[in-house]
Amino acid sequence: MTSSAQVLVVDDDASVRNGLSRVLRSAGYTVQAFDGARALLEHLAEMTGPYCIVSDVRMPGMDGLELQEALASTGAPPAMVFLTAYADVPTTLRLMKRGAMDLLQKPVHADVLLPAVSAALARARRDAVWKKRLSGLRERYEGLTPRERQVFALVTSGLLNKQVGFELGTSEKTVKVQRARVMEKMGASSLADLVRMADRLGLGPAPAPDEPSFRAAPFFQLPARPATR
Repeated sequence: MTSSAQVLVVDDDASVRNGLSRVLRSAGYTVQAFDGARALLEHLAEMTGPYCIVSDVRMPGMDGLELQEALASTGAPPAMVFLTAYADVPTTLRLMKRGAMDLLQKPVHADVLLPAVSAALARARRDAVWKKRLSGLRERYEGLTPRERQVFALVTSGLLNKQVGFELGTSEKTVKVQRARVMEKMGASSLADLVRMADRLGLGPAPAPDEPSFRAAPFFQLPARPATR
C-alpha cells in the first residue's frame, strides 16, 4: 500500500464519515471525506493516481445511484464500494449492473470494509495501467496515415492482402508494404498482436480477454455481515 492509494468517502452523516475515515487511515490509506455526491464530483477533476470511492447509497440531493450513473457516463468509472442500511433487491441489481465492486451492510465492520476497499483499489491500479497503455496505443494509431489506418482496419478484420488490395483498389504488393509499415509503427510483432491492438482501440468486435472493460460490470458480491463481537 502506498500514499498514492486514495479512498474517497461519501456520506451525509458526519459520524459515519468520521468512523469510516478513522478505520481506513488506521489501515494506512490516504482518505478524503465528503458530505455529499456533488462535493465529490467537484473534487474528482483534481484527482491523480489510483483511487476508489466508498459511498452511502441513500443521501439527500444526489444519491449513490445517481452518483454512480454520473461517473459511468465518463466511460471509465472508478471502482466503487457502496454502503447501505436498506439492501433491497432492485437497488442491489442496479448497482451490480453498473459495475459496483461491493454493497456492504451498515454498520460495516472493519474486517468487511477493508478487504472490499483493498479489492477496489487493486482494480483501480489495474485500470490505471491499462489506461496508460491505451493512451500510448492511441498515440501510435494517430501517427498512421489515412491509408495505413484503412489497411489496419481491413487486415485486422480478417481480410487477406489480396482482398485488402481489392477493397482499396491497389495491388497486393502495395498492401504488403503498407501492412509492414502499420505493424512497425504500431509496434506489433504479429498479426495476432495487431488484432488485439485493434480490439483495444475499439476497431474490433471485443476487448482482449486479459484486459479490463471499463463499461462492463465486474464480479459483484454481497458479503455476509460478521457476527457481532
